[in-house]
Amino acid sequence: MNHHNPGACSIDISLADQSLTLLDASGRAIACYPVSTALNGVGEQNGSGCTPSGRHYIRAMIGAGLPANTVFCARRPTGEIYSPELAASYPGRDWILSRILWLCGLERGRNRGAGVDTFRRFIYIHGTPDTEPMGLALSHGCIRMRNADVIQLFDCARPGMPVNIR
Repeated sequence: MNHHNPGACSIDISLADQSLTLLDASGRAIACYPVSTALNGVGEQNGSGCTPSGRHYIRAMIGAGLPANTVFCARRPTGEIYSPELAASYPGRDWILSRILWLCGLERGRNRGAGVDTFRRFIYIHGTPDTEPMGLALSHGCIRMRNADVIQLFDCARPGMPVNIR
C-alpha cells in the first residue's frame, strides 16, 4: 500500500455500511475496513453523541510508533496497554487505543463553527478493543476501528488528507 502517493489519497466513511475506504488519487479503493460509528446516528451538534457527516480533513495524527493497544486519555498515552484485566478495572470506559486521527470539518455551519465543530467535539478515527463489534453503530460519536486496521490506515494517512463521512 505504501507505494501509492499518500498525498493524493482520501478516506470515505459510509455510515450506512459501517465501512471506511482508503481511496487513491483516481478514487479507486486501495483498502476497506469495517468501522463502528455513533450509536446515536448521524449529527453535528455539540453533545449529541452523533457522528458528523460531510467533508472533513485529518487535522492531527497522534500515536506514531507507539505499541498496538496503547491507551490514550485526552489524546495523551497513559502508559497503559489495553488488556481484559485493565478493562475489568474500568467498566464503561470509552477506550481510545493505538492511534488517533483527529478530524476537522470543512463546511462552515454544518461541521465547522459554533455548536457543530467536529474538531472541538473531539471526533477521531481511533482504535478500540478487539472485543468491540465492528459493523455496528455503537460509539459515542467517533469512528472506531480494529487496532491492526487503524495502525495500517495511520501509516498511509497524512495531515490534511480529505475525509468524507456520508
